[in-house]
Amino acid sequence: MLPERFATWFADRGWSIHPHQQEMLERKDDPALLLIAPTGGGKTLAGFLPTLVELEDGAHEGIHTIYVSPLKALANDIKRNLATPIAEMALPIRVEDRTGDTSQTRRKRQRADPPHVLLTTPESLALLLSYEDAPRIFRGLRRVIVDEIHALAENKRGDQLMLLLGRLQTLVPGMRRVGLSATVEDPEAMADRLRFHPDPCTIVLADPGPEPDIAMLTSPDPPPWAGGGGRYAIPAILDEVRRHTTTLIFHNTRAQAEIFFHALWLANEDDLPIGIHHGSLSREQRQRVEAAMAEGELRAIVCTASLDLGIDWGDVDLVIQIGAPKNVKRLVQRIGRANHRYNAPSKALLVPANRFEVLECVAALDAVRERDLDGIPPGPGGRDVLCQHILLTAAAGPFDADALYGEVHRTGCYTHVTRPEFDACLHFTATGGYALRAYDRYQRIREIAPGRWALRDPRQARRIRINLGTIMDTDVMKVRLKNRLGGAPLGEVEEGFANSLVPGDTFLMAGRVVRYVNTRELTVEVTRNPSKEPRIATYIGLKFATSTELVDRVYDILHHGHPDLPAHTVGWLALQKRRSHLPTRDRILVESFEMDAREHTAIYAFAGRNAMQTLGILLTKRMEEAGLDPLGFVATDYALGIWGLERLRDPAPLFTLENLQDGLDRWLNQNQLMKRTFRKAATIAGLLDRNTAQGRRSGRQATFSSDILYDTLMKYEPDHLILDITREEAMRGLVDFARIEEMLSRTEGRVDHVELDRPSPFAAPLFLERGRVPVEGAGRERLIMEEAGALLEAAGLDPSGVPEKPYADAG
Repeated sequence: MLPERFATWFADRGWSIHPHQQEMLERKDDPALLLIAPTGGGKTLAGFLPTLVELEDGAHEGIHTIYVSPLKALANDIKRNLATPIAEMALPIRVEDRTGDTSQTRRKRQRADPPHVLLTTPESLALLLSYEDAPRIFRGLRRVIVDEIHALAENKRGDQLMLLLGRLQTLVPGMRRVGLSATVEDPEAMADRLRFHPDPCTIVLADPGPEPDIAMLTSPDPPPWAGGGGRYAIPAILDEVRRHTTTLIFHNTRAQAEIFFHALWLANEDDLPIGIHHGSLSREQRQRVEAAMAEGELRAIVCTASLDLGIDWGDVDLVIQIGAPKNVKRLVQRIGRANHRYNAPSKALLVPANRFEVLECVAALDAVRERDLDGIPPGPGGRDVLCQHILLTAAAGPFDADALYGEVHRTGCYTHVTRPEFDACLHFTATGGYALRAYDRYQRIREIAPGRWALRDPRQARRIRINLGTIMDTDVMKVRLKNRLGGAPLGEVEEGFANSLVPGDTFLMAGRVVRYVNTRELTVEVTRNPSKEPRIATYIGLKFATSTELVDRVYDILHHGHPDLPAHTVGWLALQKRRSHLPTRDRILVESFEMDAREHTAIYAFAGRNAMQTLGILLTKRMEEAGLDPLGFVATDYALGIWGLERLRDPAPLFTLENLQDGLDRWLNQNQLMKRTFRKAATIAGLLDRNTAQGRRSGRQATFSSDILYDTLMKYEPDHLILDITREEAMRGLVDFARIEEMLSRTEGRVDHVELDRPSPFAAPLFLERGRVPVEGAGRERLIMEEAGALLEAAGLDPSGVPEKPYADAG
């Protein structure tokens, strides 16, 4: 099935077509295909080969194939990679990208004269589908390729994309779908998500390739007891960089990447060319680094998830992961960036950031070698995204509710949606809900005939378009170098961090120390600064939690040991076992001891950072009700530390599901978490605007409007659709209560309580962690009173307020 021109091109390069590429070509007319192939296994070419073959004769007009990527950088990379075969075979194919970085002029031209292959993101595709001329733009569409489909299936962007594919399928019934990934733990579930029911989706499995060359970095210095930076290993990391052509150094957060890059730059005595890349940097900064990588000009790049997926940098021959990966799938994606060639083993080193992470790194290495992927099964599609999709459909023109429901119900992640649930979303977009129906601004669509709906005011279409998307970025502010010409853009920081700055403050941005000057029109203006001790910018980004699969493996290591554990870790575990206990999977270990004149409790539940943080909130509430006067807590993926004024004598009653569930409900109803979750759901659903015709709203403005709306609905319509969505989201994602429920079910109330005369070897590092959360309550008031009494007594005064001598005798 390979045309002569293509066969010759393969032969000239000394290539032969891979079996999975041949199968993708043979099955090109299947309604949906899911290709699972190892990184470097030619997935992209396999996905595009049918497109290139079908466009060979130059007869097709308009868009033939849409390629959807979760990352702008990946779309840019695919454009570069497609340019080679198209140019060398002289194919009459025009390829263009359309992302948030595309100029307005180019976007208008693309609508009038679409390319044959359009490389885009879910957000840009949504915008195109919202125009009245969408049927004309997409009339020639034959195929949609979704790259790194696993990454999109895990969040609301994936929900949005699946609804968009349903809309395209309605416009072009013969459209075929292709999903590409190297890391799918449940292929059948992913195929079900990709298909348009009842059409089938065929799964194509490639040869998994050779075993990766992976290990834990050996460093003369053991990891620190706490923290997450990995700076202790910089000398050893620089040695590895010198021995390799190009090294990617991955971090789990943007702030950690900035800190590490700055420290690496200061230690880089050989002046090796190194760069930094993450999502908070400006487009210009990112593109500069990507271009330098493509040209092979950089020896090392410190990066985050912005370079996780699919990007083919040919000279990368080593990946270093700083800190425990938290997730096996993520680690597989990252190590696949090295030796990105078919049947070439990837090479990677893991650098644990602290002693506990040594255990997790060893567990992750075993999981990768055994090809045991983890991950949270994708949940059902969000109703807030469905509300937005209804508005998008209305922006493109009148629609039939029955037809739209049929389209939605055939979409993989929305087959669960009942007609009453769909109608609730439809009527919400029409009225805003019972409590808001009197306000014109919330009434966006109306029924123009039985079952037929349209915008109330055509001018609403622009408002809908500028607020499309599921990525929440309203809390960031641009950072720009200050000069007379406006200055070069550097990136963005969280608005809360920007508001805390005063002139003269320094922080890290784009790997350099900058000094804050002022804020003007939602832009932070800075100047360069030679200081070596900056403040640290806080960046929006995911805070990963260790997966349940890795937790299980860590428990096995604690129970059975492991031959790859370094001597310092083996000694640490032995000391913990001798002085206390080693945590086990079927029991909760609780330690109590006094330290610094405070009573401390350490709880080992290994439920992931989000769940342990939530557990800290709930347990301190329970302890306060019991009169134990907690003062604060600190949480990690593995443990929870609580300190207060009274010792916990019987911890078992704290760990009952009913009490914790009741405490969670009461906490959520009075906590800012619910308001933040409401703001996100309300924005996605179109109840709140993130952007206006005058520009983007500041985070402070949006929060003020959101809080008023939340309080209004809680008072007058507590069963409002968006409040219902908010409760679901808070429970499912932000507080990770499901992990707590799983932990309680697993342990069945079995608690080992050990009372110690000093911190255990496991507890000491826990209480060195950053991110302490104070508890405001009776304990803190009691502490203040005790300190005030001691101060008054030291001054010779009676703490009760009565002087030691009558006033007549005083003085």
